[in-house]
Amino acid sequence: MPALTPDSLHALTETLADLTDYLRENPDPEEALALVEPLLDEYTGLPVQLADTLRALARAVQDHPDTPRTAHVGLLVAELRIAAWEQADQHTLHYVLDHLRALHGSPAGSEAGCGRCP
Repeated sequence: MPALTPDSLHALTETLADLTDYLRENPDPEEALALVEPLLDEYTGLPVQLADTLRALARAVQDHPDTPRTAHVGLLVAELRIAAWEQADQHTLHYVLDHLRALHGSPAGSEAGCGRCP
């Protein structure tokens, strides 16, 4: 795995910004859904990945020997964990894509993606 850097993560956010700009240009709905589908995959989409990342950050901060053991730090770690739960709750957005696909006559599973969604 290549080393992670702030620049590599900025590239990811720039790609998301490009996608947002593209979607604002009113593309064909089926094409838009196909582009967004990987982001909202039930198992590997952004909500799940961001939740995992926030939990891992909370654990890394809490478990580091140089982290002060104060109530304030405990609250900050708790806020990361709460945010992780809130993000994880968004994993059901893939169902919204299924419903939108049905509105546009594109059968679920015909686009690239998990294909496991009802």
